[in-house]
Amino acid sequence: MTSHKMNDLMSNPAYIQQLQLDDQIRAEEEANGVVLPKGTVYKIPIVFHILHNGGSENVDESQIFNALDVINRDFRALNADTAEVIPLFKPLISDVEIEYVLATKAPDGSCFKGYTRTQSPLTFQGDDGAAQVNAVRNGNDVYQGNWPSDRYLNVYVIADAGGAGGYTNYPNNWGGTDMSNGIWILHTQFGEVGTSSLSAGRSLTHECGHWFNLIHPWGNSNNPGLASNCSDDDLVTDTPNTRGASGSCNLNENACGPIANTQNYMDYALACQSMFTQGQVDRMRAAVISSVGGRNNLWTAQNLALTGADNNPVLCKAEFSADKTSVCIGEQVTFSDESFNLVNGWTWSFQGGVPATSTDQNPSITYSTPGLYEVTLTATDGSSSDNEVKINYIRVLPAGSSLPFFEGFENLSTLDNITEWENINDAGIGFEIASIGLNSSKSAKIMNFTQAPGQKDAIVSTPIDLSVVTSSMTLSFRYAYKRKVSIDDDWLKVFVTNDCGQGWALRKSLHGQQLSTDISLSSFTPTSVADWTTIHMTNITSTFWVNNFRVKFEFEAGGGNNFYLDNINIYEGSPNDEIVGLDEISEVSQLNVYPNPTEGELNIAFTIKNSATTDVKIMSITGQEIQSHFINAEAGSNLVLVDTNELESGVYFVQLTVNGTSKTIQFVVK
Repeated sequence: MTSHKMNDLMSNPAYIQQLQLDDQIRAEEEANGVVLPKGTVYKIPIVFHILHNGGSENVDESQIFNALDVINRDFRALNADTAEVIPLFKPLISDVEIEYVLATKAPDGSCFKGYTRTQSPLTFQGDDGAAQVNAVRNGNDVYQGNWPSDRYLNVYVIADAGGAGGYTNYPNNWGGTDMSNGIWILHTQFGEVGTSSLSAGRSLTHECGHWFNLIHPWGNSNNPGLASNCSDDDLVTDTPNTRGASGSCNLNENACGPIANTQNYMDYALACQSMFTQGQVDRMRAAVISSVGGRNNLWTAQNLALTGADNNPVLCKAEFSADKTSVCIGEQVTFSDESFNLVNGWTWSFQGGVPATSTDQNPSITYSTPGLYEVTLTATDGSSSDNEVKINYIRVLPAGSSLPFFEGFENLSTLDNITEWENINDAGIGFEIASIGLNSSKSAKIMNFTQAPGQKDAIVSTPIDLSVVTSSMTLSFRYAYKRKVSIDDDWLKVFVTNDCGQGWALRKSLHGQQLSTDISLSSFTPTSVADWTTIHMTNITSTFWVNNFRVKFEFEAGGGNNFYLDNINIYEGSPNDEIVGLDEISEVSQLNVYPNPTEGELNIAFTIKNSATTDVKIMSITGQEIQSHFINAEAGSNLVLVDTNELESGVYFVQLTVNGTSKTIQFVVK
């Protein structure tokens, strides 16, 4: 509903001077001999701007399309509840013959789906609608610039509208073609599904009525129910004077003499709104052909073509998503076509998947071989086509690493597109390899000193086999961090999963001063052992003692300083300040296999510090032992030659075991 926001506008002299301009609209009609012919349907390009901060106010596509369906249904009098209109007003139910069509071209001509998304906390600051518009103008994901109000009906879907359910501007020249001449609507009163409801779903219909020059049936105020309202009018002859409903559906309300049209969309009885009268239709159709506010440009053939609302949609972009992009061996991924705006054919290609191709719109694909895989979609509308290629899109994880598990990042040069770790970057800076660590030369870091608050970044391990744990286990890690100022709000959270990453459980969180009480006004880099903190976690219970356990380290920026992570250790038993298994693991380095892929003989190269009996196994992707070779490895470089001629084509692993601790590397047989 238009609330005190309109009262605020009424206090603006410039707005009052231009308000409604009914005389100008009527003068235009008389000068042009305007007749409002039945059967002429005016199509209005509409854009929904979703202003959100990552919460439920970021409504999904189904709610957007439902809201569009609701206003089109109501403006064409196709709503089934017209049958419930009381007999007195049923003859007055009228088709406005205005339809709303999703724009599919932005002001720069680029194609989009009829809605934009902008992430900003301003969605919760509804007292300043202009600031909300500027946030959309400068930060949306389609086109950053002005969306002229004489080319688009701009609807802002928000979390707060200054106490209103929604508000808008009457047709006027105040603001010219600026995109602030639009409609603001709460997401909880937007459509009839999702975060909204059937009882609130007519709010946008109401605001569209205002946008086309209708005022409340009790007059130009936002205060129904007052005795003085009987002397005010909405300038429409077939809507009886009324004090107005205050949310109730009293269909016999007659405080002003005649029975009120409580079921009118422009009243406040949300639960029973269901009609416009013919007088209201005439008033709206007069506004839509008037130059006042530029409404008469919206429906022109030229503008419909410019905005892509001319009912001739074509394919402009192939796009898709997946229900998950990181899976264990043998799991299935379901892909969803999101191409727009008109698609009738799909050709998919799935590297590493089964089947490898599909022509289904939303196929399901199984992945059984570890690796990073590309997915390609070619979409067509029958006359043109477009390709979307996503490189390294699907990550198929290897079999679980054995215990003890240790990661010091010494053998890594990057955290992007590697098999050891999945690097998740939520529009932030992301984890990267640092050239300093705890008594070592490397660690993982977030350069958080300049990162915007609210950004989340994470690294996620590949599966680790905890099925061997019998009584207790510990997850230890070391981190270095200092605050930038005393009010920093950074978070470190540690999540674990027992289903390869489909569901996550929070097991540790450190926040603000829990992370550190030390402050560094400059960009922080650890320089001594004293800068590092050790965390021991013993709450990884038996529920998680499975062969596809994974751990995720998530850092959420809150205005603080840089963060470093090192020496992640997972082992059986109670907490130990030493790094369990490090001596054994560090005995072996520079493990490599070649040629890879191989067609016969496989070379296994590695370096060992001290002479030791070494077990070299060839394993299938399911963990089955195929070959085993015990060698007496000498200190220094070693090379083992293994015959693979008897192996079928596919993916295998070399597992190198020294003193009960293993290292594994993948290879392929052609």
